[in-house]
Amino acid sequence: MLYELIAVFAGGGIGAVLRYLMTLCAGKCFGMPYVGTFVVNIAGCFAIGYIFGLTLNKTALLPQHLKLFITVGFLGGLTTFSTFNYEVFSFFKDGKIIHGAGYMLLSCLLGLLFTLAGFLAANYRLSITS
Repeated sequence: MLYELIAVFAGGGIGAVLRYLMTLCAGKCFGMPYVGTFVVNIAGCFAIGYIFGLTLNKTALLPQHLKLFITVGFLGGLTTFSTFNYEVFSFFKDGKIIHGAGYMLLSCLLGLLFTLAGFLAANYRLSITS
């Protein structure tokens, strides 16, 4: 149990720092910090789909502490549902209804597509290595 807790703690810290850095970078590069949230959330969807696809196949099991490090820790710290909702709310509050609705719709649709893409990529990888 201790190894699992340490794995979640370490992964969460790394993921949160990476999210913060990407938000800063997006703010400087694009003038829009929400681009960083969007990118980490979509990348996280792909990664969780990939991990799910790998672990669904019983021959490609990850050790429990590594799976927890990646999914609960790293991806949990990297992606952020609360920040996403705050940003959508801010668009609505500022009267930018189309921006808020577009951001919300695009995030949800691409999130599902990238989760599927990650899952399919893992299955493809497993099919060529077996």
